[in-house]
Amino acid sequence: MNMVLTASKRQKGQQSSLTQLRQNGGIPGVVYGFQMESTAIMLDARAFAKMLATHGTKSVFQLDVEGKRINAVLTEVQRCALKENVKHVDFKSINMSEELEVDIPVTVIGDAVGVADGGFLLQPNREVRIKVKPTDIPETIEIDVTNVAIGTSLYVGDIRQQFSFEILQEDDYTLVTITPPAAENVQEDDTVDDTPEVMEATGQNTAEPEA
Repeated sequence: MNMVLTASKRQKGQQSSLTQLRQNGGIPGVVYGFQMESTAIMLDARAFAKMLATHGTKSVFQLDVEGKRINAVLTEVQRCALKENVKHVDFKSINMSEELEVDIPVTVIGDAVGVADGGFLLQPNREVRIKVKPTDIPETIEIDVTNVAIGTSLYVGDIRQQFSFEILQEDDYTLVTITPPAAENVQEDDTVDDTPEVMEATGQNTAEPEA
């Protein structure tokens, strides 16, 4: 693990004080959970960005809050809609001996036979929720799509037994599906004469009746 983030306690204040904190290179946050009260904290924005780039958001972090080490996971990262910079973070303190629920990204590996045949691979769900001990949290879950053909799908039920941790979604939770190629336009029958009949203003057919 050894992912230590240094944090300081902060006083909950007005929006103006949070804006100033961010302008000075800090990120406001909060940590709550196992054996602790909800505590307002602040982090160094550069150190936090570097940690995320190296370890991602699904890891267990050690928060050093003024000398006190806290094992915690990220539960929320709020970003500015325009600049994408981090505005606020939430950490949850955890018990390292107990399992926890966490959302893990799904990574597709292999070349699907359905794609080779002209189909299109779709991932309707790109994460699964698992129950796992903090020390065993994977960065991603890899699923092999080599044998997925056109018109078929890969479900949680197909991969559940491949992993030692519990996947919380139902067996019919779709991970991958391969759709057929778009159908070609159906050519119209050239023998059909679709020229409209000439009609009188009265709406009657002008063709003379047969004798």
